[in-house]
Parts: sequence; C-alpha cells; structure tokens
Amino acid sequence: MTKLIVAVVTAMTFSILPAGAQTYPSRPITIIVPFAAGGPTDALARVLGERMRQSLQQTILVENITGAGGTIGVARAVRAAPDGYTVSIGHLGTHVINGAIYPLPFDLVNDLAPVALIASNPMMIVSKNDVPAKNLKELITWIKANNGRVSAGTAGVGSAAHFSGVYLEQLIDVKLQFVPYRGTAPALQDLLGGQIDLMVDQAANSLAQVQAGKIRAYGITADKRLPAAPNVPTVDEAGLPGFYVSLWSGLWVPKATPKEIIAKLNAAVVEALADPAVQKRFADVGLEVPPLDKQTPEALAAHQQAEVKKWWPMIKAANITVN
Repeated sequence: MTKLIVAVVTAMTFSILPAGAQTYPSRPITIIVPFAAGGPTDALARVLGERMRQSLQQTILVENITGAGGTIGVARAVRAAPDGYTVSIGHLGTHVINGAIYPLPFDLVNDLAPVALIASNPMMIVSKNDVPAKNLKELITWIKANNGRVSAGTAGVGSAAHFSGVYLEQLIDVKLQFVPYRGTAPALQDLLGGQIDLMVDQAANSLAQVQAGKIRAYGITADKRLPAAPNVPTVDEAGLPGFYVSLWSGLWVPKATPKEIIAKLNAAVVEALADPAVQKRFADVGLEVPPLDKQTPEALAAHQQAEVKKWWPMIKAANITVN
C-alpha cells in the first residue's frame, strides 16, 4: 500500500508540471557566451557543457555572440523564449558591472533568472616580455613614467579586464590607454605579439602563457597565492595591497523560465562541479569551485545583488559610461 501511495503522489506531482518541464530537455540546449571563442568564459562554458550533457542526456551547444563588453550576447539570452533551451553564461562584468555602464534595454537582475554560481578566479597583472619592469613595484614606476601612453588590452568597456584596469588607474593615480577587443582571447594574442603593453586579465586566461614564459606576471589580485601559480605573488606581497578583484561566473536563463526547468539545469551544474575531472580542469587554470551551499539559484541571486551594491557606486563615481 505504501508503494502504491508513493507511486500515485509521484504521478500526480509529475502531471501538474508544465508540459515543457515534463519532457525537458527534448532538444539541444544553447549556452550563449558573450565573448570570443578561445577565451576564459568560452572555455568554462565548454568544460561545463560537456559534463552537463551527461546529466541532461542532451546536446549542449555553445554560441559566441560578441560585442559591447558582453552586452549583445546577454541581450540575446534575455530576449529568448523562457523554455530552458537558451542559457546565459557570464560573470561579474557582464551581469553586474555592465548595468552601471551601458544604457541597457533590460534589467540584469530582474530580466534573468539565476541558475547557479559556477566558479571564480582572481585577476593577474601581466605584460609583454619587452616591458622593462621585473616586479610590480617596478611596473608601477614604469607606468607612472609613461603616464597616458601605456596600452592595456580589454574585452570592451565594462569587461573584467577593463574595470580592473580602471581600478588600477585609481589606486596608482595614472591613465592607461585601453584597447578594446571582442574578448580577452584576441587581446591576449596581441599581448603575446607585443601590440599592447599589458592586461589585468583573468588568471585562467593568462596562466598557460605565463607558465610558458611568453608573458610576465606581476601579481594575483587576491590575498592568497594561486595553487596553480605558486610563484606569482599576491598584490599584497608585490606592493599594491588591497587591489582585490575576484571574477566569479554563473549561469542564468530568461525570466519566467519554469522553476522545474531551472532545477534540472541546476542539478546538472551541481553534478558537473562535483566531478573530479571537472574540478581538476578548473584547478589547473586557477578556477575555484564554490561550496555546495553557494551553488543554488538563490545563492547566485543574493551574490549578484550584493555585487551590484558594491560595484555600481564605484563605477558610477569613476564616471565610466557608454552613450
């Protein structure tokens, strides 16, 4: 009798779910990456999507829609049908900072529903090898001696490399020549080629090139060293205490997406983040997986709102806008 009751309750619960949620996913899911292929957000989406495919038993596609610091790709996700087949991947820059810079035709907090916090990594101050500075103090001295003439690559206004560079400008009282790209992957290629001088880049993006000796690292924007880069000092150790920037990433879907579908996506993310193979791939590039209690949609919503309160006043005070 007990088994019969459980079966009846389960059947009733399933029957009251929206039709789409019952069969979801029945076709491929697209993750929209708002930056160029080959960059850190793109790599994160592909590693995560590959593992989520196993849980969801469905193909996960990655579509790169670039431009305007990531806002074009995010806008595409906002306008998509709320059926769980379009997922927005982004980070502190795309889903917080851009709201203080761009005149967006949507609300970053209210027009997207959070799915899960994925991972975070600090930024890394890097330069081409031709820059004469050998440590962060020397780099700051060199930048000041060439105030206004040092070029810094970014993924556009509002990107992590951009607002981290603006933060650096404020801390050391200089002006940099920001050079925008459609992602940090092409920016890094120009840094390798010597076309730009430096970047404040995601550690996950620059680490391999630093380890190969192709660019120089001066500091990690955190209060502890990265296990994946133990020889790179923290900014506190290197001479710029308090220059902390942690770039976290997450997944969102269009608002009005059924909660049951969000729950299925979240479960697939949680399972992926618990996979030792995924954890190793993240750790190898300096990405840190959040604790389990921070992987819920509610935790991402709270974190995003807290970051808005922290960063928006700072960005607006710096008068960084795009008309």
